[in-house]
Amino acid sequence: MRLEALVFDAYGTLYDVHSVVRGCERLFAGRGTELSRLWRAKQLEYTWLRSLMGRYAPFSAVTRDALAHACEALGLELAREGADALMAEYLSLDAYAEVPKAFSSLAGIKKAILSNGSPDMLEPLVAHSGLQLDAVISVDELKLYKPAPQVYELAVRRLDVPKERIGFVSSNCWDALGAKSFGFTVFWVNRAGAPLERLGFEPDRVLAGLDEILL
Repeated sequence: MRLEALVFDAYGTLYDVHSVVRGCERLFAGRGTELSRLWRAKQLEYTWLRSLMGRYAPFSAVTRDALAHACEALGLELAREGADALMAEYLSLDAYAEVPKAFSSLAGIKKAILSNGSPDMLEPLVAHSGLQLDAVISVDELKLYKPAPQVYELAVRRLDVPKERIGFVSSNCWDALGAKSFGFTVFWVNRAGAPLERLGFEPDRVLAGLDEILL
């Protein structure tokens, strides 16, 4: 069945979350990579825990809390000005090098972002990158994070396309498999060559980069 829309995860899929390393290095020379990795891990962990607790907070708040925890865990003293500067890095993350070419080859199909990101983070980021999208959808509408199935339903409603005709693209395996469980055709962008998560599902295709998407 021909796909009518592609829905992309944002962080780690279109945009490199670890491009914040530059800002981390400016504040904490020699510790930037370590901080970026722990920050990202805690950011994801907090979204899952908050969903399970039924205690939603916007992604911007979750991201700031994860940064504070990561710095404390690593023994790094983070002042308010430094936290603000690192949070600002998320508004201008680097798009992966193949993203513009991939998007130019996907003319004639609806393209959207479905992200855990809150609007105050997503809107400036998309504007900065210049990507042309039919919709930018945030979980903030539901106050619930991926991989809850209700989140993937948001794309069906916003794009007015049946889930059987939507392809979902993510570099996060847990997200890709959450979308597969929901019923999307799934493309897992496995840039790192990671093993498949054992969650009872498999993606329809595994890609090394977005430029390998062929419809």
